[in-house]
Amino acid sequence: MKTVQELEDLCIQIRRDILRMVHANSSGHPGGSLGCTEFLATLYFNHLKHNTEFDMNGINEDLFFLSNGHISPVLYSVLARSGYFDIKELATFRKINSRLQGHPTTHEKLEGIRVATGSLGQGLSVAIGAAITKKLNKDDQLVYSLHGDGELQEGQIWEAVMYASAKKIDNIIATIDYNKKQIDGEIDDVLPMGNLRAKFEAFDWLVLEEKNGNDLKSISTVLSNAKEMTKQGKPIVILLHTEMGNGVDFMMGTHKWHGNAPNDEQLEIALAQNTETLGDY
Repeated sequence: MKTVQELEDLCIQIRRDILRMVHANSSGHPGGSLGCTEFLATLYFNHLKHNTEFDMNGINEDLFFLSNGHISPVLYSVLARSGYFDIKELATFRKINSRLQGHPTTHEKLEGIRVATGSLGQGLSVAIGAAITKKLNKDDQLVYSLHGDGELQEGQIWEAVMYASAKKIDNIIATIDYNKKQIDGEIDDVLPMGNLRAKFEAFDWLVLEEKNGNDLKSISTVLSNAKEMTKQGKPIVILLHTEMGNGVDFMMGTHKWHGNAPNDEQLEIALAQNTETLGDY
């Protein structure tokens, strides 16, 4: 378990990792990665029961599936700094023959990755399958998944949502990165989704909503509350209101950094706002 201060220092370093990884290749997705930094750091270091001696089956440990795979920079940084692989490997992000591709894949056998998630909308189905497997194996641990809010425009998501409640899959906690932005603009301008709480409740899910999705204490509280609600016959979803580009002032408040990399000058400004804490790779 890490203290809030330790998590804050970790998040600063993760943001530096994200920015440097994306900048080095002039490609990648910094906005959503920065917005989910606090969530993934809190999950992996203080809530998820996991083993860095990676085994694909994950027996007797919690599992996590990143459905919005384009925010791979934050996941790779969290995995490396959790001890799954050497942080020096972050320097190979998006390089030819690297295990750290732009979207996670199992083909490269990267420790901590259990599913390829380049195509949006599939991760919840995978996570539900893993949750069912745990039930069949009488494994009491939980399955977590993370999804972009724009991803909820995919039809497969709602098939999975319907299935999970119908089959009483109550050992899963799905989280929605609710930043209200996607690649082409504001969600309300692209394809409005209305009241997400009402939608999930209509599908008989238990819904938790956290307005301060980049606040470490708030994230920890909502994750603890979600865990307490498991094993009661219903799947659980957390609507986590986040800020795309969080921690870098010129990346916040806009969708433009969904898939754009900073140039040299922008990187310098961004890194100055996130002073090195735990050592760069």
